[in-house]
Amino acid sequence: MSITASDEKTLLDAIPTGLYIGGEWVEATGGRTFDVHDPATNAVLRTIADATPEDGVRALDAAVAAQDEWAATPARTRSEILRRAFDLVQEHKEDLALLMTLEMGKPLAEARGEVVYGGEFLRWFSEEAVRISGRYGSNPEGTGRMIVSQRPVGPSFFITPWNFPFAMATRKIAPALAAGCTVVIKPPALTPLTTIFFTTLLERAGLPAGVVNVVQTTSSSKLSAPIIADSRLRKLSFTGSTEVGRKLIAQAADGVLRVSMELGGNAPFVVFDDADLDKAVEGAMAAKFRNIGQACTAANRFIVHASVAEEFADRVTERVTAMKIGRGTEDGVAIGPLIDSDAVDKAAELVKDAVDRGARLRTGGSAIDGDGTFFEPTVISDVAKGSDILREEIFGPVLAIATFETEEEAVRLANDTEYGLVSYVFTEDLARGHRMIDALETGMMGLNVGVVSNAAAPFGGVKQSGVGREGGLEGIHEYLSTKYTLIPN
Repeated sequence: MSITASDEKTLLDAIPTGLYIGGEWVEATGGRTFDVHDPATNAVLRTIADATPEDGVRALDAAVAAQDEWAATPARTRSEILRRAFDLVQEHKEDLALLMTLEMGKPLAEARGEVVYGGEFLRWFSEEAVRISGRYGSNPEGTGRMIVSQRPVGPSFFITPWNFPFAMATRKIAPALAAGCTVVIKPPALTPLTTIFFTTLLERAGLPAGVVNVVQTTSSSKLSAPIIADSRLRKLSFTGSTEVGRKLIAQAADGVLRVSMELGGNAPFVVFDDADLDKAVEGAMAAKFRNIGQACTAANRFIVHASVAEEFADRVTERVTAMKIGRGTEDGVAIGPLIDSDAVDKAAELVKDAVDRGARLRTGGSAIDGDGTFFEPTVISDVAKGSDILREEIFGPVLAIATFETEEEAVRLANDTEYGLVSYVFTEDLARGHRMIDALETGMMGLNVGVVSNAAAPFGGVKQSGVGREGGLEGIHEYLSTKYTLIPN
């Protein structure tokens, strides 16, 4: 597919510029606006409303006003609205993909993959909406009947990240709507256009006014604080850094809010001496360079058995050196820009620290001069213990390799982090694979595979990678409260 400037302009001109509150597109208080930029060119894509704290409260007002009626809406009706939204996403999949590429920078092929992935949450939870169940039975004493039922938690506030602007919105909105909860969502200032466009599809799908409200802003903490402090809010869901997540959990404590937190990651990618290196290399390319390395699930530490480390490094270096860098709309591009200059600086600093400590730079390692915020895809090996790159989340296209000798050492190195989102293990020994499932302290694991995310599976971590789960059978229960009723005989 060839993308032209006129295609881009037509799509961008169709994006509403306002806030979506109570079923209407409205200006921000005081007429405040901000520019959304293309990280590949620094060009302004669209100028849109910049919400104030007052606008955030207006959005919550709308969600609260719609809550009772939405909760009472038959599950089949909620299901059909989500299914129509899924169908509209399929109809507009090229628009959504192009929009993500323009505002976030990821290659168009990957953006199309995100549309498929994100759309599946709409389809999955359209099916789960009609399967919310409880139970009924006698109590053990035989003196009465117990009814256990599920009710919507209530108005929910979502704060989504910039790196997966479509999937992170659908992963939160779909289960909330299926459960009967209304929503205020604050998309990221760096990539708000995808959420805004998706909201127009929800509107076309027949979603009633006030059920979903969108308030993009450049003042995230100022807008969020009064919403979280409002006693009418019952649920907070955030995807982002652990540092910010801790602050939000503290704010949510005053209202004893239900919280879902999908926070930072430091994923180990363990390659044993008996691994199929063809599978391991393919898995490494997917786990590291998907989304230009800007994913919480990205492999951060490649822990490779010393006997195969050199061959593994040579093979991934050959693949990485051949990757095409450029604007995501160009044919064949595998590496687009990082989201901003801070991300470029961080990648450069982590690589420099590792090399200064004795790591071998095999390819890449530098920012690219010119327009946009590009960083070369990079491989470094022989990374020394204590290097910053083994402790900090890279969020960039840098593959860092350290070695181990024994299975016990591999487990110790993999678990040597406060994070526990996802891990990847490559071994042909089934018994070892089962031991690693038990031993690695992560909420998810890929065994001989480099991508684990699926709408039908529970996504989430342990330790400081967060609380709660999104997706799967578990995902809808984040938006339901359990109620027990006793009826005497």
